[in-house]
Parts: sequence; structure tokens; C-alpha cells
Amino acid sequence: MQKSDFYFELPGELIAQEPCMPRDAARLLCLARTSGAMEHRVFHELPELLRPGDLLVINDSKVLPARLIGRKEGGGAVSELLLLRQVHGDVWECLARPGKRLHKGTHIEFGDGTLTAVIREILPDGNRYAEFFYDTQTLYEKLDAFGRMPLPPYIQKQLEDASQYQTVYARALGSAAAPTAGLHFTPELMGTLRARGIGFAEVTLHVGLGTFRPVKEDNILDHQMHSEWYSIGEKTAQRIQQTKAAGSRVIAVGTTSCRTLESAATKYGEIRACSGDTDIFIYPGYPFKAIDGLITNFHLPESTLIMLVSAFCGYENTMRAYREAVARRYRFFSFGDAMLIL
Repeated sequence: MQKSDFYFELPGELIAQEPCMPRDAARLLCLARTSGAMEHRVFHELPELLRPGDLLVINDSKVLPARLIGRKEGGGAVSELLLLRQVHGDVWECLARPGKRLHKGTHIEFGDGTLTAVIREILPDGNRYAEFFYDTQTLYEKLDAFGRMPLPPYIQKQLEDASQYQTVYARALGSAAAPTAGLHFTPELMGTLRARGIGFAEVTLHVGLGTFRPVKEDNILDHQMHSEWYSIGEKTAQRIQQTKAAGSRVIAVGTTSCRTLESAATKYGEIRACSGDTDIFIYPGYPFKAIDGLITNFHLPESTLIMLVSAFCGYENTMRAYREAVARRYRFFSFGDAMLIL
């Protein structure tokens, strides 16, 4: 298939610049996976749309305040590092700006100077390996003090509260971007779901900025996916196995949870406790092995995420649903509205 097959016209004013308040007041487009039938609901009505025994698989990854603004040692020009992933110890792969000035061996100071970084290596794609030095027990303490939330490039408005870009169940620090389908959940909604016999199971996938990288190749088969670290615990693996055995549905909350489960099922032929890196690319024709349903936001035109959705519920169903969402003025992308596909 061609990249252009996944293009749709999106008016700029439909790109949500702030989260819906309360979180579960977002609109919810319900899409039947087989027939393509659509229904328009609100996210807090989710308990009415699921069945007792259903299992929602959530990604508990927490976004790092990973955007650091500093100066080259000695008072040089302003520099920015965006931490993407931990390589080893205090060495992280970073997106660096301005890249031309941050040569190997460059020293950068942040905040009051108690956090510094040295550029150790320049990668072929222009990213840097940077080693950090600090006077606290962990780097995370310095990120809390000096770091900023790395919002997607299409969000221009500054957040009033950094917690708006975290799910209420975020626990495992490591993402450069939020698993945004989970932003619609509130503790109260999760309590209602549990009371109705709908379960939750946690996986971890640390979301990288590759999520926002456009597909450049015309033929989507030529696209190289970014790699992300994931983990599935023993308890979660057992709950998924039990849910499947009982004939109930496993519903991924977000494309990151979907990619985690499908990565494990593809590698091992089943869901088991495991961890590792995945660069799985899911596009139409992919045979799903783990999930029976998907909760997801509305994604960018020509992105790998809309390709994943098209793989799950069919290309025609997906593109028709997106045209309907635009016509009905749904809000798009990270802070936008949601879809429930069953």
C-alpha cells in the first residue's frame, strides 16, 4: 500500500491543544470492527459498552520531564537536549538542538549548574549519546527540578499542569511521550468499570519520539519502525491467558499496549512474561494474535498509527470513520477524542 492511501483532510482547528476536562468527558466514536457501523457516545459511558469479563490492558509508562534547556559550558549559546532512551548507566540517547554546535566532547550545564552533560557520540541520524553528571541520587530528581514536559510538536499551548500529560495510572518512568488513549481514564471511571466486572492489566512500553516521525517512503513496506522497550509481567500474562480461556475479550488501551501484546504473541506464539525491544510495524494484512478490541485516539494522516488501526478494523472502515469524525468536529491527536473498536 502507498502512504497516500492513508491521507485525509484535517482542518487545523480540530487538533486539540488542551485536554478535555474532566478527562472522561471526551467524545467516543464506537466502531464495529466487522460491519463498520458507528455510534457516537461519551467516554464516561464506557462501562455500558463493555461486558463483565472484558480485560482492559493499559500501558503504565510515565512521561519523563525530559526536555532540558541549558548552555554550553562557559556561558555559550542556549542548547536543548531531549532524552529519548537510556542507553546504559547515565548515558542517554538525546535529540540535540542546535545539532551543528553540539560536537563530540561538548559540555552543557543546566539549571544552577548541578546537572551537566557531555556529548559522547554523534549517531548517523543526528541524535547524540550524552552522559549526565549530577549531585543527587538519581538523574530523575534533576529532571523533576529542571526538566520540561516534551509535548508533541502539534501542541502549541503550554500546559497549566504537567500532570495533564500523564495517565492517572502512570508508574514506570521512561517515556518521551504519553500513551494518550489512557488520558481519558479517571480513578472514578476505573472504579465503575471494576465494579461491573471489567478488569485491568498493566504492561509497560516506553514511548519514543519515533511515534511522531512521519512515514517518508511512498511504499509503506519500505518504512523502518523505531524501536521501543516493553515489558509484560507474570501477573498480566496470566490474566490475559485466563481471559482468553474464559472466552472473554482482551482490549488494548492505546496503540502502545496493542504493539506490546502483539510483539509478544508474534515472538512467542502466546502472551507470556517477557521484556525486550520491539519495532513491530502493524499495517493492513497483519493477522492479530492477541487483542480483541482497541481504544485509541484519532491519529495523524499517513502515520503508522492510522495504519495500525486500519489493520485492526479494515482500511475502508477506518477511513470512513475518520471522515465521519472530521465532519462531526471530533478533536484529534494527543488531547483529542477517542475511538472504541470492537
